[in-house]
Amino acid sequence: MSLTKEQALKQYFGYDSFRPQQAEIIDTVLSGEDCLVLMPTGGGKSICYQIPALLCDGLTIVISPLIALMKDQVEALRSNGVSAAYLNSSLSGSEQDSVLWQAKLGELKLLYIAPERLFSGNTFEALREWNVKLFAIDESHCISSWGHDFRPEYRQLTVLKQRFPDVPVVALTATADRVTRRDILKQIGSEKAKTFVSSFDRPNLSLTVLPGRKRLQQIQAFLLKHPNQPGIIYCLSRKATETVAAGLQNAGFKAECYHAGLTGDQRSRVQEQFLRDDIQIIVATIAFGMGIDKSNVRWVIHYNLPSNVESFYQEIGRAGRDGAPAETVLFYSYQDIITRQDMILNSGQSEDQKELMQAKLNRMKQYAEADICRRRILLSYFNESILEDCGNCDVCRNPRTRFDGTTIAQKALSAIARTKESIAMGMLIDIMRGSRNRNVLHHGYDKLPTFGVGHDLRGEEWAEYLGQLLNLGVMDIAYDEGHVFKLNPLSWQVLKGEHKPELVKFIPLAERKAKEEELVPKEKPKQEIIKDALFERLRLLRKQMADALAVPPYVIFSDATLSEMAQKKPISEAQMKAVAGVGAEKYRRYGDVFIKEIVNFAKEHTKPGTRVVKGMTYLHTLELYKDGYTLDDMAQQRGLSASTIAAHLIKLREEGHGVKLRDMIPDRVYLSIMDGVRAINYQPGDPVTPLFEYLEERYDYAQIRLAIAIWQEEGEG
Repeated sequence: MSLTKEQALKQYFGYDSFRPQQAEIIDTVLSGEDCLVLMPTGGGKSICYQIPALLCDGLTIVISPLIALMKDQVEALRSNGVSAAYLNSSLSGSEQDSVLWQAKLGELKLLYIAPERLFSGNTFEALREWNVKLFAIDESHCISSWGHDFRPEYRQLTVLKQRFPDVPVVALTATADRVTRRDILKQIGSEKAKTFVSSFDRPNLSLTVLPGRKRLQQIQAFLLKHPNQPGIIYCLSRKATETVAAGLQNAGFKAECYHAGLTGDQRSRVQEQFLRDDIQIIVATIAFGMGIDKSNVRWVIHYNLPSNVESFYQEIGRAGRDGAPAETVLFYSYQDIITRQDMILNSGQSEDQKELMQAKLNRMKQYAEADICRRRILLSYFNESILEDCGNCDVCRNPRTRFDGTTIAQKALSAIARTKESIAMGMLIDIMRGSRNRNVLHHGYDKLPTFGVGHDLRGEEWAEYLGQLLNLGVMDIAYDEGHVFKLNPLSWQVLKGEHKPELVKFIPLAERKAKEEELVPKEKPKQEIIKDALFERLRLLRKQMADALAVPPYVIFSDATLSEMAQKKPISEAQMKAVAGVGAEKYRRYGDVFIKEIVNFAKEHTKPGTRVVKGMTYLHTLELYKDGYTLDDMAQQRGLSASTIAAHLIKLREEGHGVKLRDMIPDRVYLSIMDGVRAINYQPGDPVTPLFEYLEERYDYAQIRLAIAIWQEEGEG
């Protein structure tokens, strides 16, 4: 019998339900339609093509930009019982031939491949022999020159729809603004394809910006508060990665640098050490991380300001992919802006591209200098808004004084509307301040009713407030139209007085108080048990097993799954499979070992008269049962009533522990109780007392309960 998508999700991945939009995306793909999927890092993009791959006959080709991503995902899929492989330059010739044969013989469900490998040799021609049923283009923003990580080799993917018009294409990315989204669909030849935009909100990520002074000392203070938690520090230059890594090593931390100047073998070694939790800290340039599937990164620090919001969002998204709390820190100084501007000027790009890069840098600068909820700013950039401040960023934790900015917003929006949404920030400020420069006069903007309405504010004040309004989602900016401002539905609500945006009063940079130089640890929610003793035991066990199997630890179980185990302390197959992330194959491979560790931990930490682990009392009864004790002996040994022991045995039987209830009472007793059941027409769930009284108290409640459980189990009546 073929599986449903829900059954496949549980069996292979161990989850009971889909995240928002996943089910609809899967249905769209299964119906043969193309689509574009935007989901934040860790949001579950892979499931959107992995489930269809499992449900379809034939092969799914996953086009992915980096070797590390393929290797990680294939290892994780195999651990879940899915036939998958990858094809890239890290394989020997014979290994590549083996994968090609597997694809040809139909032995694979998913094949991960880099675009340059896809179009080399005769691989692309061989696709027709492989019964390809789906193309998944991961990191699809790489196909667009508007994207922050454009890769020319991705342009070749435009031929997919030309050569395979009947094979659906699903393009996936975590970072693409509206301009990039349109270009992705244009490049894959499916401009009318359905676009799914999931929420970009990652509420488990804490957002903090700190002054760029004494950065190494601040990082060391941070690390002391996050012992053994793996994380990434992003630096702008290769030299900085080496300097920071050396400083941390000298302070006693397990840290290594990673940049493009290292040999391939050196990069691979460092990456493997990090993936396998042999080192805690990677200090890297942006050369590291794209597609890294390590789910237990607990923090990301930016030593320098990123060049744009897309890159920043993608890089912080590598923290907390398992959904557990994680922290992100951005160091910021004005020197970072000067450095980035110099890089743009010397980039060798066209003037249009330089202008685009400068505009995106300005948005990153606004984020770093903001006095409003930082999560709102990030979400606004991706055309999403939230009604309330997040409470999980440094601004929300230390709120600033605000005022009603409706009048300021209406002046700006009115000017945008009267110029037919055709002006950028500089011109908008000139119009509102009443500047009579050549451009203003040339376009006749001095004749507008809004000319000079904002003369009471300085240019830098207007720039600050316009940035806040942009970050609040009160208006949009079109980078592909000369960075002009555009109105949106919220703009019109403000103009009509239906929405009142709150702004933070402008304070000149020179007057701003220095922010605290030391990181203040955020109080963790009670459910977070990263430092819990049992979690650490399970983490150590996971590491030992991973080393023995030569896979990264998170391939066995994620931090989130271990955390749930440490909270729920499952001691049976049913309880373990109820933990999110424990599917049938994962349980078969690892379930018993982790249950044994939980039981051993519980025994070590259980004091007489107390019960630390829920279910341990059942486990004690199970051990006595396995040792051959009778019902009465078990009750006496444990100091409990026979009825309670009977309830334990019934529960253990329901949870699949192999308890044979018929062995607990003689056949004559069972048959006599069944006579009573039929005589009074007893039904399961009815009170037991009438049956006890009908039988004239010849049998105790324990025997009656066991008999009823046997009757229900065997379907007798």
